[in-house]
Amino acid sequence: MAMGEVDARVAAINQAVLDADERTVLFLQALADDAVKVAGSSFFVVKNGQATDPVTGSPVSMPAAAEDVINNNRMRGEIDTALAAVKLFSPDAALRLAAVNALLKEPEASRLALLDKALAKESDATIKARLELARAAAMLGSEDKAQRLRAASTLAQAKTPDTKRLLSDRLAVEDQADVKTQLAASLKTIEDALVWGERLGAAFSGISLGSILLLAALGLAITYGLMGVINMAHGELMMIGAYATYVMQGLFRSYLPDYFDWYLVAAVPLAFMSAALVGAALERSVLRFLYGRPLETLLATWGISLVLMQAVRSMFGAQNVGVENPAWMSGGVQLLSNLTLPYNRLVIIAFAAAVLVGMTLMINKTRLGLFVRGVTQNRPIAACMGVNTARIDTYAFALGSGIAGLAGCALSQVGNVGPDLGQNYIVDSFMVVVLGGVGQLAGTVYAAMGLGVLNKFLEGWTGAVLAKITVLVFIIIFIQKRPQGIFAMKGRSAEA
Repeated sequence: MAMGEVDARVAAINQAVLDADERTVLFLQALADDAVKVAGSSFFVVKNGQATDPVTGSPVSMPAAAEDVINNNRMRGEIDTALAAVKLFSPDAALRLAAVNALLKEPEASRLALLDKALAKESDATIKARLELARAAAMLGSEDKAQRLRAASTLAQAKTPDTKRLLSDRLAVEDQADVKTQLAASLKTIEDALVWGERLGAAFSGISLGSILLLAALGLAITYGLMGVINMAHGELMMIGAYATYVMQGLFRSYLPDYFDWYLVAAVPLAFMSAALVGAALERSVLRFLYGRPLETLLATWGISLVLMQAVRSMFGAQNVGVENPAWMSGGVQLLSNLTLPYNRLVIIAFAAAVLVGMTLMINKTRLGLFVRGVTQNRPIAACMGVNTARIDTYAFALGSGIAGLAGCALSQVGNVGPDLGQNYIVDSFMVVVLGGVGQLAGTVYAAMGLGVLNKFLEGWTGAVLAKITVLVFIIIFIQKRPQGIFAMKGRSAEA
């Protein structure tokens, strides 16, 4: 197992696995860890500076001339597979299932005896079915034509991407016409079954992207719709929310390590407040002097965005920082063999829905929301009715900025957090707002979800770059035909 030609070593490993004991497993693990040395015909396992005999496990004296056992990539793969195969006989059902799945991905005809032995001992129906598939996958490489035919037929029952790959690889090298026919038929059966998983996966990815666009555009819909401010610093407000999440992660890691998994819950209000305070400061110090001059607001907020990015670079460095998913957001729900819904994406979709509901209730059910709607529809009349429009502007801009901070908090769980984070979403956010109708929450929702799903489905056909171009062309044509967006603004200001 440790020296000689690769084929001979692989054969020795396969033979040893058939009747592996504890010492065999330890030696395989030592080979995987590059902890085996050779001197002449003697072998040593070295751990923590102490050499031991691989057969007895007793400490021994190792010659100074001992050399490392060299494993190429093929050998490493064979050793890892052998270690997985040993787990086929573990008393833990989860370990046995993981071992079967590992062998199913890398089948070898030389492991048929091992799989037959495991099948004879296995009592769990689910694991036994997977073992049958692993055995069929191993038989694909058999020299017996009848075995290859039977394997191709059996593998059609396993409608997974792994079996599709195995059948495709075998079809490329098969020279028997009837076997090729069966391989093609099985491959077609699997492809037909997998297509729904691919479609549902694209739809879920589109909804996930749409929820992120929705979070990014919600705050912009308020500030742009209320005050007509083209806020090019909106992406940097999202960046502030993401870095606030990073800071809260560091605080929990340093001072509350036992409650680290809950840092994200505490980061949500911090992200909102930090971005809202920065937004309020910007509105009071710069933007209130530029109302009614959209070009000047664009230039001013673009300059502010550069200042904010440089400030973050000075405080946290120019490199991306790591923000971890809490344990309860790791993993996912597997609905189909080729469709897994990650928990972090599901949480973000739910979070976007919760923010949307909160925004809708605030706009429609609170006094502040009434003032915001009044100022949006007719600022002079609202001022005549006693509404302090300057204060409402500050509150609304702070609210929109706070929601951008929430978007940054969510984005920290699915992407990199760096000074340029907001630049990736600012253009898409404006497209969502304009397409949905300026100041219209319902339009923002429809536009975000529609663009997200459309973009992901187009990516599957045309690729990411052409999909972006196609979506942009669609938006241009739509705005040409309907300048007010999906939902037109209501009120006297819209009629003027």
